[in-house]
Amino acid sequence: MDNSSGTRDIVLIGGGIMSATLGVLLQELEPSWRIRVLERLDALAEESSGPWNNAGTGHSALCELNYTPQKADGSIEISKAVQVNEQFQVSRQLWTFLVENGRIPDPSAFIRTTPHMSFVWGADNVAYLKARYEALKDHPLFAGLEFSDDPEVIRGWAPLLLAGRDGSEPIAATHHSAGTDVDFGTLTRLLTQTLVDKGAGLEFNTEVTDVHKTNDGVWHVMGRNRTGRFHYTADFVFVGAGGYALPLLQKSGIPEIRGFGGFPVSGEFLRTDKPELVSQHLAKVYGKAAVGAPPMSVPHLDTRVVGGQRYLMFGPYAGWTPKFLKRGSLLDLFRSIRPSNIGPMLKTAIHNVPLTLYLVQQLLASASKKFKDLLDFYPDAKQGDWEKITAGQRVQVIRPDGTLQFGTEVITAADGSIAGLLGASPGASTAAPIMLEVLKRCFADRWADWQPALAAMVPSFGAPLADDPAQAVAIMTRTATALGIVAPPSSVKA
Repeated sequence: MDNSSGTRDIVLIGGGIMSATLGVLLQELEPSWRIRVLERLDALAEESSGPWNNAGTGHSALCELNYTPQKADGSIEISKAVQVNEQFQVSRQLWTFLVENGRIPDPSAFIRTTPHMSFVWGADNVAYLKARYEALKDHPLFAGLEFSDDPEVIRGWAPLLLAGRDGSEPIAATHHSAGTDVDFGTLTRLLTQTLVDKGAGLEFNTEVTDVHKTNDGVWHVMGRNRTGRFHYTADFVFVGAGGYALPLLQKSGIPEIRGFGGFPVSGEFLRTDKPELVSQHLAKVYGKAAVGAPPMSVPHLDTRVVGGQRYLMFGPYAGWTPKFLKRGSLLDLFRSIRPSNIGPMLKTAIHNVPLTLYLVQQLLASASKKFKDLLDFYPDAKQGDWEKITAGQRVQVIRPDGTLQFGTEVITAADGSIAGLLGASPGASTAAPIMLEVLKRCFADRWADWQPALAAMVPSFGAPLADDPAQAVAIMTRTATALGIVAPPSSVKA
């Protein structure tokens, strides 16, 4: 962007957690800038940020086994787990700042303590989980992690996991008492409300259909709303439109999006609110993914609190549709195909045959076959106690080199005047660090001046907590206190 320091017009496309987070950051840093949020639906957080459309885990790698792969020599690679935990700590620090400064009035509306567990069965998996525990237990970000292969200890952590189990197979679990359940839909609404309260514009039923830049360096954002057509101009545009980020960035014409494609994956969960079941399971329990399954399909039996009510969810069961959003079009995938991404998309298809076979198996599986997956976690489960719900739509990133990426990808124009976010997990939990990266890339002219304000909002940004155990303890204790959640045991003692 240019080096002028005057007021700028900002357009945020999409009313989800990413736009809300970026908007709040910008409003804190530059109160005079004009911010407009455009949402195509009639409410906020109805797609990827909605509570039933994401796992709500507060991804911190305490329990997600796909972040700690086992290497050929049997050792456990923990770098990805550390990175994800660091990112979540950044998000927690931003939320803490907003709570302490009155912009989030009641953190219990969106975050609550829910232990995180990993659970496996079979001798090889038990050995893997023990090795994972040994690799993580002394790390400052994982302090308080417990391991047990004693069924009675595991029963004390999560009784449903042992109900109906005959004891013939070895089992093991890890448990962390300071995990969280996060309702990102509620958080999105809280953040957006404080944006509006401080002067930002918010428009519903406003679908962006074109984004392009004119020779004078101004972005034109156009589309349809309730009254007909709209046309806004902006100095900076952020495309936080979930699966629709790819086609909108393609329409922008920036060269940085050339070669990128998207592979849509949908999902389903089983859900119950029966009090006698919900009362016996207060945890988010992750297992190991099936061979060929994408990382986002790691099975988990989760406590969820939505609208003040507790539920249990199990899944996800992978599905497929060419839609890029849950409320998208069956033509989305085909409309995203360009000459520049046909090659990468074909290469991805050739190199991901196991994933294709896995999706086909999931699509063809009967309801009773899918229910058997829940029985691995909860052998006494009864099919009539559970209902099927359709989860959110994810568009996995196909990179220009033909690799299928299961994380997120920030796309920014060379001049920093437009940015967008592609991809999925861990997604919402890492909104704050991802949006800070957007700010760093897109506002180079302001970045140095923003450092004092950023340090107040996110003290550890740019200085990994893993490198400073004392700082890690202090920050995790502070954020836990402000957010009303449990701090790790070592933090409590500090």
